[in-house]
Order: sequence, then C-alpha cells, then structure tokens
Amino acid sequence: MPEQSNDYRVVVFGAGGVGKSSLVLRFVKGTFRDTYIPTIEDTYRQVISCDKSVCTLQITDTTGSHQFPAMQRLSISKGHAFILVFSVTSKQSLEELKPIYQQIVQIKGSVESIPIMLVGNKCDETQREVESREGEAVAKEWKCAFMETSAK
Repeated sequence: MPEQSNDYRVVVFGAGGVGKSSLVLRFVKGTFRDTYIPTIEDTYRQVISCDKSVCTLQITDTTGSHQFPAMQRLSISKGHAFILVFSVTSKQSLEELKPIYQQIVQIKGSVESIPIMLVGNKCDETQREVESREGEAVAKEWKCAFMETSAK
C-alpha cells in the first residue's frame, strides 16, 4: 500500500535503448534527449491531479540491463503500477518483457488489481518489427492496457 493514500510508485521496465528514460523525461520535464545514456536507476517525483485530489507519482526508471536482478525484484515488490516498454522497431525488446511480466505475477500474486500498461515506443519510426496488433495481442494475454507512443 502507498505510504499515504495519494502516493504511488510507478516502475518503468524494458530493454536497453527502448526509450524508457525518454518517455519518463518527456512526462516529468517535457524534454527529449537525442543521446542515449544507459540508466542504472533513476527516480522522479511528479505531482498530478487525480480524482479531484492531488497524487504524487514516484516514477522509477529502471536499467535495461539484466545485471541487477535484486534491484528488479525490489522495484517490483515496492511498485504499485508498472509500465512495460518495448520499441516497435525491435521484436526482441517485446520478448524481453515476458520474464519481467512473469516476475511481476510471481512477486505480486494476482495482477488483476495492479495497473500494468504495455507501451510500444518509437511509433514515429518507419522500420517496424512489431505491429500494433501484436502489442494488442500480448496486452490481451497479460490482461493489461496497451498503447503506442513516441517520446519525440
């Protein structure tokens, strides 16, 4: 449960280079960075309006590397909501989300009441490897929401 009724931890997962940090920075700061800088873990706070009250989102931008499984498990155990990001230009990046989703299910138990969003990023790119319908099919299987976006 959140520390206060209006504080929520949102954890962003995905392979390296799919644009997790770019999406988070676009949301939090309204900026876009052209250069790729690998993330180990960054946390941002964003105050938003929700249900006629103020909510604070603590957004954890995780590493795309598999070198830190303990950090991944800790992020899942503390998370209230999850954004699973892949690049529509990389089928492999979608495949790499499957074990992360399975770990969320394993740690959290039932995910029926946990907000999970599958996000196909870089939809402005022309060289697609993942079509919208493929992302929609995975989201249906995982019983989560799906959208495509671009941080640009």
